[in-house]
Amino acid sequence: MRIYSYDYRKEINNSNFLGSGGEMVSAYAALVKSLWLDDQKRMDPSHFKSSLDKFAPQFKGREQHDSQELLAFLLDGIHEDLNRVKTRPYIEDKDCDGTNDEGDAILAWENYLQRNRSIVVDLFQGQLRSTIQCRNSRKRDKDGSCGCGHRAVKFEPFMYLSLPIPESSSHECTLDSCLDLFCSTEELTGDNRWYCPKCETHVDATKKFDLWTLPPILIVHLKRFRYDAWGSRSKINSPVHYPLQNWDLSRSLKSSREKVPTYDLYAVSNHLGDLGCGHYTAYGMNRFDDQWYDFNDSTCRPIDAKADIGHNSSAYCLFFNRVERDQQTACSSNCKSRLPVVRRQSTDRPELWPHMQLTTRQDCRDFTRSTVAELGDVPQSGDVTIMPRVVEENSDAQ
Repeated sequence: MRIYSYDYRKEINNSNFLGSGGEMVSAYAALVKSLWLDDQKRMDPSHFKSSLDKFAPQFKGREQHDSQELLAFLLDGIHEDLNRVKTRPYIEDKDCDGTNDEGDAILAWENYLQRNRSIVVDLFQGQLRSTIQCRNSRKRDKDGSCGCGHRAVKFEPFMYLSLPIPESSSHECTLDSCLDLFCSTEELTGDNRWYCPKCETHVDATKKFDLWTLPPILIVHLKRFRYDAWGSRSKINSPVHYPLQNWDLSRSLKSSREKVPTYDLYAVSNHLGDLGCGHYTAYGMNRFDDQWYDFNDSTCRPIDAKADIGHNSSAYCLFFNRVERDQQTACSSNCKSRLPVVRRQSTDRPELWPHMQLTTRQDCRDFTRSTVAELGDVPQSGDVTIMPRVVEENSDAQ
């Protein structure tokens, strides 16, 4: 089942009260179909807008809204409309302490899939590791540092990365420096102190996010809007340099089991102007002719990617597709040969989970025997099923 011929209608969840009964995803599908197949030079998205307004009433009217906020509501609405889970079980989060991160991450993903399975999960969702560590000044850890030594670790799904922009650096701001800031250690003090269950009181602590698994489509949101101490909102206009191809995330990916991918850029949402007088445009790669285009209201024109993209101060949301290791040697000018592999996520096929996409077949056999067997859900074969640029079409356990 190829992604572009995916029949969403078979998976509409009419019983999910969190969705729209398929109305929004149907309106979005009709809009996309018209954009690609109709001969009209201009499209009227009013039917889609009306469906979106019903799902997210804050978008009613003609006021300007944040494109990232719109994207978040759109993906959430499509997920709920197409969630393959009909009855969501209650699942209690497991308390983790960092001693078995690989196993805990897999269990957290399995628990998540028991409540959330859709093409949105398949395409856009990865996993973060959140670590909070006690820094109680009245106690000392074994290494002599402040704290009782207690750590609280959680593995959480994400649909996009919201990255802060460094403001006080004299060096060139890159996407990697934004990611480094996102993954840096945060001090929790004062009113933000953390309740340590071991110390049984609120204490100073540190908090840190790490990338654990990455999705086929990675969305990066640059946090260009900020609030100061007095509640005033302003925009950060610093240029951020980002790669067009082969964005290597190996330095930031902490799971030792995850195959290290690279990512190619295929679209950009730009915000021009300031808060009071802003305007959105977009850059997009057309995979049929391998040409980048600039979309500005009713105007569409081809652009030179190297000259116009990758270093502007208006980039707001970046869209990357994953390139598998065996595709990284493909000709950089042939984008079709570098499309991501998409694996349909289900509870009965753990060999298709991102945690199971190991470097070698022997690694996968060893891992499935020692780890997946502990979960009581052993795959039929130790080998990873690789199906380039297709969604695995199998029965999905409810």
